[in-house]
Formats: sequence, structure tokens, C-alpha cells
Amino acid sequence: MTLLVVLDYLSVFIFALTGALVASRAQLDLLGFLFIASLTAVGGGTVRDLLVNREVVFWIANPWYIGTACVAAVLVFFTAHLLENRRRAIDWLDAGALAVAVPAGVGVALNLGHGPAVVVIMGMMTGAFGGLMRDVVCNEVPLVLRQGELYLSAAFAGALVALAVRFAIGPTPLALLACAVVTFLLRAGSMAFGWKLPVYKSRPPRNRM
Repeated sequence: MTLLVVLDYLSVFIFALTGALVASRAQLDLLGFLFIASLTAVGGGTVRDLLVNREVVFWIANPWYIGTACVAAVLVFFTAHLLENRRRAIDWLDAGALAVAVPAGVGVALNLGHGPAVVVIMGMMTGAFGGLMRDVVCNEVPLVLRQGELYLSAAFAGALVALAVRFAIGPTPLALLACAVVTFLLRAGSMAFGWKLPVYKSRPPRNRM
């Protein structure tokens, strides 16, 4: 099993957990859990594979990815009530999923021979789009749009670090590992310590003479 396959399975499973937890907050039935978990789990990777013109979308080539998402959904369906704070659990699981999905997207784009800009964008899209779809469908405020929080910026930084490591020492799994570590640390720091980017603040126009 290659590193990219491992990353895909991990991101599918963890993102599916977050999707199922959001479904529990919406009080959906089991089929709703399965749908939201699967949408969250494979949404980002599907967009990535379609845009880079991959020969076959990853979960169509291997339906076990959908099976993995369904296992996560069923697990949460029977255990979500045990969590005291599901919103907090979603945030931390999503941080872990982001840290796995971004290097997965980076790795796929690199293996297909794309340039730096496309590699960075594919890493960000793989990490962000599944959660974005989940939140929009379930009428939640998307994590990627929370004011000033490090989310897309964490994915962006992680993808850049992967490129820097690859440029410095050549093709190596260390590039994807560094991407995962940086992405998680920035996202976790944003949640734990309130790290934020500056946000736009509206100002009244100056009076003209």
C-alpha cells in the first residue's frame, strides 16, 4: 500500500467522522448519516481528480473508500450521544482530516507532473471542499469561512512547505509528512490559541470637501 493510498484512506475516514457528527447535530436518519459522511469524505478528492484529469476518480477506482466512509458513519450513529461537545469534536477531527487530505492532494498533483501553482491549489481543494460541501448541505457555517481562522491558510502553508522540502532534498515522503505537520499545527494553533489572520473591517468614506 503506497503512502498516497494511506493518506486517502485516513482522510476519508476522519472526514467521514466529521460528516456523521454534523449529521447527528441535524438529527438525520441512518441514510442521512451515510450520505453526509460519504459526501464529506470524498468530496474534496473527487473535485481534485476531476480537475487534474486523473484517469479514474479515486473512489470509483476503489469503492472501498465509500465503504470506509460508511463504517465511520455507522460508528458515529451509535456513539455520537456519548460526546459532551460534538461541535468541538468536529473541529478537532476536521483539523486532523485537513492535515491528511492536503498532503494527499499535493501528492496526487505532483505524481501527475503538475507545476507548483496547481500542486498548491489541489492540496487546498482536497483539504477544504469536502468539509465545505458538508457544512453547506447541513446549513452550518462553513469552517473555511469562519472569520480570520487559519484554515485555508493552514492548507496553503502546508502545501508550500511540501514544495520547499521537495525542492530542497528531492522526491521524498518527508515532503508530505512536513506538509501534514505544518497544516495541523497551524490549524490547531488557530483553535487552541486564537491565531487569526487580519480581517477586513468596513470604514465610512472620508468626507470630501
